[in-house]
Amino acid sequence: MAFSPNPLSLSVPDPAFESWLRDSGYLELLDHRTSAAAASTSASVSSSAATPSAASDDVVSSITAGFFASLLSRLVTVSSLLTINPFSKLSADDFSGDTPPWTTGFFGNCESYSFPSSSQQARMRVHENIKRFSRNYATLFIVFFACALYQMPLALVGLLASLALWELFKYCSDTWKFDRHPSIRKFSIGIGQCATAVLLTFLNVQMALFSALAVSYSVMILHAGFRKLTPSKKLSRGR
Repeated sequence: MAFSPNPLSLSVPDPAFESWLRDSGYLELLDHRTSAAAASTSASVSSSAATPSAASDDVVSSITAGFFASLLSRLVTVSSLLTINPFSKLSADDFSGDTPPWTTGFFGNCESYSFPSSSQQARMRVHENIKRFSRNYATLFIVFFACALYQMPLALVGLLASLALWELFKYCSDTWKFDRHPSIRKFSIGIGQCATAVLLTFLNVQMALFSALAVSYSVMILHAGFRKLTPSKKLSRGR
């Protein structure tokens, strides 16, 4: 892409800069080099710890300290996934494109996943993967919500009753011409909203929705954080 002329060359808008990074493949290159640098660092630490020494206790203590330091670093990285706002860079345009293929694009293979080496890499993966696989995550939420309704028949009845209630309101509005009487229309809408809230609350529709949101959010965060960045051209080519 080409940036608009800027005589002073002071700044580039963040969306344009991120789009340029995405189109040029620098995000994937940055993700790959970050993982490679972390792997080489861990390998050098392991080789230095494996060097024979006169004091075996020092070797054991250094290995133990390195293990707990690595474990603590990974726990901090995983916990940082919970502090990320995954929808901060998501826009409506991300849902307008084609859905990436599920096998080659969304799931990939074993080599498509790796543990993020830092919180910054995890944040970059989450933001970028959610933009690329937004339609896949939306489909997963629909599937999880359908499963929740299947396991909670009362919630399914409540959802269908709410839809039937608003269809009845639409039929009555068209039949009795509520548009000509704004006060009656406003009063009827208030009654319908109260009745819908009662149905959704007492028939546990909100519980089914909450469970589907919790499961889909957990799957989305873990998948986006551990999924390596793949060039967008490969995703479209795999279709």
